[in-house]
Amino acid sequence: QVQLVESGGGLVQPGGSLRLSCAASGFTFSSFRNYAMSWYRQAPGKGRELVATISTGDIGNYAEVVKGRFTISRDNAKNTVDLQMNSLKPEDTAVYICRALLLNLGYWGQGTQVTVSS
Repeated sequence: QVQLVESGGGLVQPGGSLRLSCAASGFTFSSFRNYAMSWYRQAPGKGRELVATISTGDIGNYAEVVKGRFTISRDNAKNTVDLQMNSLKPEDTAVYICRALLLNLGYWGQGTQVTVSS
């Protein structure tokens, strides 16, 4: 059973930075390197929003609201995907959730809370 465990969330002041990490394990059908990995977020009272995706070829795509501030990266040797978040804003406050996707096989983590506040 694939497991995704996020870490690195916390409280940060506006303009600050955080680095989130998602550790993946339990791949049996196909290895981690074959999965597209994404970070989503969900703010209180709002729907889940796609933040960034990194392909199996290491190409990152970003939501417009985070472009230029966030960077997604992956380490296939360690089965991890990170999200570097800079210039954080109060509106970035949310639970950040990791997702692995291969064809119709999708897995979600539990999420890590990020709060941006002074």
